[in-house]
Amino acid sequence: MNPLQENIVQAGKPSWTARWVAAMRAAHQLLDEPVIFSDPMALSILGPAGEANIRRDPAQFNDPISRDLRAALATRSLLAEDELRRAVDASVKQYVVLGAGLDTFAFRNGYRDQGLHVYEVDHPSTQAWKIDILKEARIGIPDSMTFVAIDFEKSTLADRLQESGFRTDRPAYFSWLGVTVYLSEEAIFDTLKFVASLPRESGITFDYRVLPSMLSPIDYALGEYISNLVEEQGEPWRTSFNPMSLQKKLQSMGLHVTKDLGPAELNKRYLGERQDGLRTRLGFRLICAKK
Repeated sequence: MNPLQENIVQAGKPSWTARWVAAMRAAHQLLDEPVIFSDPMALSILGPAGEANIRRDPAQFNDPISRDLRAALATRSLLAEDELRRAVDASVKQYVVLGAGLDTFAFRNGYRDQGLHVYEVDHPSTQAWKIDILKEARIGIPDSMTFVAIDFEKSTLADRLQESGFRTDRPAYFSWLGVTVYLSEEAIFDTLKFVASLPRESGITFDYRVLPSMLSPIDYALGEYISNLVEEQGEPWRTSFNPMSLQKKLQSMGLHVTKDLGPAELNKRYLGERQDGLRTRLGFRLICAKK
């Protein structure tokens, strides 16, 4: 079985982490002032019952570890959409959200008039669950987006994207957040090679876990806690990287690393002026790379 399918989603069930991440993103809108990553659809995308649960008791997501997670999720989303803006300014008109879960960008796409089309890629069961939630929440599916459901036992990312109207002769930008840690190195590099095969101005923002041996004791302990939590849900972490080795690998593929930011850089960039002490402390980094 392909590692993308084996580790992210149990057969016929939506991803538990997709639910968890969406709940944290929604809680961020209610708990943190000022909001780091403003998402006017973060609550409604949960569906009526999910939104009511968060609004009734947002403090259920306000323990210290949840605060760190909210900061990490908000900063990674903000960086990805900042990089997307640069890509659109360079005339990129295709945006691929890999492992989309309950991501909301396609429904608040501010670049529709510039021709940006969004492709949401996910496992069929998670995508079907999302479509059901959209119906419950009465959120319409815009013409400027396409759902791309992939069963990796039967097809490849390149094949399914092209079948869905994606143009490999035109540049595209990719967002790949909260996914690589669940995959094998082979699966990760296969996807990155596909990005590298696309025309100039193509690029990607993705996050990755740093090798545990390179983490501080606090970051290591936090990571182990979260790793154990998601493994209990059947979605174990599998892969981590030495940042320098990963950069060299990307460069060998023809991808130029423009940013590789860890918690310290992200906190300085996005959280430095805050008075509430909100910080990201997890042992993950964010890479931005382009052709």
